[in-house]
Amino acid sequence: MSNMTVVGNTDFAELCLWAFFLFFAGLVLYLRREDHREGYPMEEDVGGRVDLPGWLDREPKRYLLPHGLGVALMPDGRREAPNPAARRTAPWSGSAIEPTGNPLIDGVGPAAYAERPKRPDMTTEGHAKIVPMRLLPAFRIAREDTDPRGLPIVGCDGRVAGTVVDVWIDQAERIIRYFEVELDGSLRHVLTPMMMIQIDTGRGKRGIVKTDSIRADQFADVPALASTDQITMDEEERVIAYHGGGYLYAKASRMEALL
Repeated sequence: MSNMTVVGNTDFAELCLWAFFLFFAGLVLYLRREDHREGYPMEEDVGGRVDLPGWLDREPKRYLLPHGLGVALMPDGRREAPNPAARRTAPWSGSAIEPTGNPLIDGVGPAAYAERPKRPDMTTEGHAKIVPMRLLPAFRIAREDTDPRGLPIVGCDGRVAGTVVDVWIDQAERIIRYFEVELDGSLRHVLTPMMMIQIDTGRGKRGIVKTDSIRADQFADVPALASTDQITMDEEERVIAYHGGGYLYAKASRMEALL
């Protein structure tokens, strides 16, 4: 069966092939322009120098926020300040960077965080999603589980940092997100992510709470909250980054190669 000739030596199969090439090139161009809505223009990793807008950049996209929070534009023109507490480990751009001060709060590597909205995440009803259980009389710890309130919390160095005084509940997901810890020797309260701790019921009368992320003395520098009854998305980012950074920076032994 011969091909259908359209004009001269051009047949229908060739037209289909060229149509596919043009469609695919247009799709790639569309996707590349769309992914430039967020995260662009590119920024230098340490110095913060911003590249000039290119022909791939798109106009901001509008997002209608819930609960009467208005309209958000992405990109919104904001730029995160360059991190002055970091330096390159090599002279070329894109090389690894290392902290120059307290690595858990310098925002480098596993302790890095993004600047998120300074308001709490909300439920569909418009209430703060994550709040302490003392404000939720309808919630309780299941009888089959150990109630961590009143238990000592131990850092990765085996020393006691303080006492768990409350748990913070995600009302939407119905799970515990954070343990609220009162530090020994002070009245300061800090939060520890639930996913980074274990409850050891084989120690003491009721057990202990253990974390393998940071040392006991490092609890003192956990980022503080502006409110005692809720946590903003920006505060969540910083608290989790602080504890997550401990898996590399809490001990000097964790920062060295195994071999």
